[in-house]
Amino acid sequence: MNWEQLLSLKRFGDTNKRLRKEQDETRLGFEVDYDRVIFSSEFRSLQDKTQVIPLSQTDFIHTRLTHSLEVSVVGRSLGRKVGQKILEKHPHLQTTLGYQANDFGAIVAAAALAHDIGNPPFGHSGEKAIGEFFINGEGKKYQSKLSDKEYQDLCDFEGNANGFKIATQSRSGREGGLRLSYATLGAFTKYPKESLPKKPTNQISDKKYGFFQSEKKAFVDVAEELGLIKKSDDHLRYNRHPLAFLVEAADDICYTIIDFEDGINLGLIEEEFALEYLINLVRDSINTKKYALLTNTQDRVSYLRALAINSLINEAVQIFMTNEEDILKGDFNISLLDKSKYEAQINDIIKLSVEKIYQSKEVLEKEIAGYQIINTLLTTYTKSIQSNFEEGPTSNYDKLILKSLPETLSKEGSIYQRLLNICHYVASLSDSQAILQYKKIKGFTL
Repeated sequence: MNWEQLLSLKRFGDTNKRLRKEQDETRLGFEVDYDRVIFSSEFRSLQDKTQVIPLSQTDFIHTRLTHSLEVSVVGRSLGRKVGQKILEKHPHLQTTLGYQANDFGAIVAAAALAHDIGNPPFGHSGEKAIGEFFINGEGKKYQSKLSDKEYQDLCDFEGNANGFKIATQSRSGREGGLRLSYATLGAFTKYPKESLPKKPTNQISDKKYGFFQSEKKAFVDVAEELGLIKKSDDHLRYNRHPLAFLVEAADDICYTIIDFEDGINLGLIEEEFALEYLINLVRDSINTKKYALLTNTQDRVSYLRALAINSLINEAVQIFMTNEEDILKGDFNISLLDKSKYEAQINDIIKLSVEKIYQSKEVLEKEIAGYQIINTLLTTYTKSIQSNFEEGPTSNYDKLILKSLPETLSKEGSIYQRLLNICHYVASLSDSQAILQYKKIKGFTL
């Protein structure tokens, strides 16, 4: 892979090549990507989607929206620092082509901002609930009518693939979705493969999948424009865009440190115990005199969090640049933080977070409710949509349900497209919207 291709400014529908040196410096193409994500309705819905604690009534607990904003800020710093070093190593990118360090920051920031845009309500349990509907629920009856890969798309419903669908799918008056630059779409796609085969290798890019069968052609177009390395022809798999490693690192840094901070502020993790874990990350940079002056938990945690994020940013940049040649060759196959000298401390924090936060009673109880809500929505919507396409009369109840849904859901062609669009619609709902739809179906609002 080469940086000139990887930094492509092309957008869906372009007929002429966009050159960096011809860009308007006051509104750079990569910065337009950030604007298009942040003004999208899909991004706004993240303000009412779970990050750690579903349906939390506590003001300072992160939602998907605040998490995404924080990941984009960390990603921008990572991108700019790496961009500066890339331009020093490959000066022609700047002198001949016009690229700047901030271009790298803008790409990573936009991709990081969008990284959770396809996630369903109720956090990762929402993804599992959609998959469970097709594995063991009412959706299993559709297996014989789908190809293996189509069925796997549904059984392993993936927020990353749904995000790529949002970013690229065309609809009336909105050709090419958000029309992001291909560089940003490449950096967004952490798992550049289709749903089958599952985890064909232990490489980080094969851990999940990044696009549905419905967007396969769109992804191939992006991959070919960027010059991503194809790893398989039979089952579509590519090496990552190098900047996807920085998007992943930004997300890893934020959920490791900031979810931990939420757990402390909620009282799920004892302060004295928690601070020791954070201090282990920042022993080389902590100002003990300044720290001693901090008199409350939030200030102490905030100070340590800032130091920890800064330490991990600098180390991720160093790891990226040390391995830049292998990354471009497609020979770097783990996350950046897997090579961190702080790996043991990071793993300790994640282990404690799993035990005290992600598996807390409050989280588990609300995830159980989320499963029931999503299962009810999918059961009701798939039955109504399918009855509209089958021979025989459609019940009055199903007709009412169809009228309550976006028209596009009942008009799409194949059974795969219809089922995927229902999942896509349910995934687009915020936590509160999903609860409201559930209550309407159950008659609780009368």
